[in-house]
Amino acid sequence: MIFDRDSWHEIFSTLKKNKLRSFMTAFGVFWGIFMLIVMLGAGNGLHNGAMNEFNRLASNSVFVWTRTTTIPYKGFPRGRKFYFNNDDIKALRQQIPMIEHIAPRNQLGGHRGVANVTRELKDGAFAINGDYPEIIHIKLMDIAAGRFLNHLDLNEKRKVAVIGSRVVEVLFEPAEDPIGQNIEVKGVYFKVIGVFKSKGEGDEADEDMQTVFIPFTTFQQVFNYGNRVSWFSLTSTKGVAASEVERRAVALLAERHQVSPDDAPAFGRYNTEREFNQMLDLFSGINFLTWFVGIFTLIAGVIGVSNIMLIVVKERTKEIGIRRAIGATPIGIVGQIVLESILLTTVAGYFGLVAAVGAVEFVAKALQKSGSRAEFFKNPEVDLTIAVIALGILILSGALAGLIPGKRAIGIRPVEAIRVEQ
Repeated sequence: MIFDRDSWHEIFSTLKKNKLRSFMTAFGVFWGIFMLIVMLGAGNGLHNGAMNEFNRLASNSVFVWTRTTTIPYKGFPRGRKFYFNNDDIKALRQQIPMIEHIAPRNQLGGHRGVANVTRELKDGAFAINGDYPEIIHIKLMDIAAGRFLNHLDLNEKRKVAVIGSRVVEVLFEPAEDPIGQNIEVKGVYFKVIGVFKSKGEGDEADEDMQTVFIPFTTFQQVFNYGNRVSWFSLTSTKGVAASEVERRAVALLAERHQVSPDDAPAFGRYNTEREFNQMLDLFSGINFLTWFVGIFTLIAGVIGVSNIMLIVVKERTKEIGIRRAIGATPIGIVGQIVLESILLTTVAGYFGLVAAVGAVEFVAKALQKSGSRAEFFKNPEVDLTIAVIALGILILSGALAGLIPGKRAIGIRPVEAIRVEQ
């Protein structure tokens, strides 16, 4: 049947006889797979944009800071302000072994605060962070030049700094090597030992690269912070949920600072793992909705093919009857109907797939060429394996769509079919 030249000639003759009808039927299939692939590409663009935010932070990290108490406890009134201290670092490390990395931090001006940094005649406002070397495992970054902080810097309270690439652009000449140069913060000079770049992209990553890291102990000493700790960054060990580390850390810190165990608002917290999982759940729902809408759009197109083939069978009743009378087998009759249905769905599906992939690639190239910094839509793309599978399913559906009209065709009695008026 597939290699029968007469069958193909008859199929093409039927399609040419009703060009508009054939086109509209094929367009339904074309539009179905086009919309499915475009929605998948758009969904991937949203996914890439959202997941890009997590490239700059370890996915198992927890951040904890203090707020004011809201419940009176052990003689202390509500509304009390309290602070973490250096002893909390040791307590967390010793009493919660499931913590892999612990990085206390202080920042001039508090969270998102900035301070003026000068070098010779140039200056700029940047975030000044006092950190442990472990922060590099939590706030992910690439060292572009020099090195990062180490525990010798911490123990000796060295006046050294690791600066972001944006800091380099502002304070140094384009061809100038910042390593070994001095910068000034509030009258204190720090030697630059390293330059870093954030692993993320977008505004948050740009903000990260406007940061100056100095040793935590040095920060406490030169800026008169005593033993104060503004907040903790923690990561869980492999196989342990970050939420468990968060729960235990908050409980321990509440106990140490005389805070009610029921006073949840007394601690600010951010759990990257929880946010990451919520985002994954969201995109699982988006993918389900995309496939649901796309598949039913395809089904509508396939039903259209089946209906048209029923009309074709009705129009060719006399012809089918004559073929049956001169010895055509039921398989031959059904095969030709199914082949015509497959041809329509395959050709329309192929062009729909090509057009959809082209549209997605065009949008991706346009975004790249325009230099768009849209954080929540990035690199829309189509998994070609899924696209080919979708086309294969469409072709199979086309074959099934031809079976019902085919069954109708072989049910026609030759004698009655010959009497039908054309």
